[in-house]
Amino acid sequence: MIRLKVKELAQQKGYSQGLLGRMANVDTKTMQKIYRNPTTAVVTTPILDRLAKALKVDVSELLESIPDEEPKEFLDNT
Repeated sequence: MIRLKVKELAQQKGYSQGLLGRMANVDTKTMQKIYRNPTTAVVTTPILDRLAKALKVDVSELLESIPDEEPKEFLDNT
């Protein structure tokens, strides 16, 4: 699973969600989705590129690979 690290990187730089959205020319609803659901937000590559440029990082720094969660039925069968 891929997780977007936009919120963490913005916080490290002292950028609010709104400021980062304006700097990267990303609409408010998209920024809210990224901040609320970093593993399920659907983001285009141009948006990732603009966010990376606004944060002054490589696009690869916006992405983190995390283990997939086990389905609940497997966890309950212990």
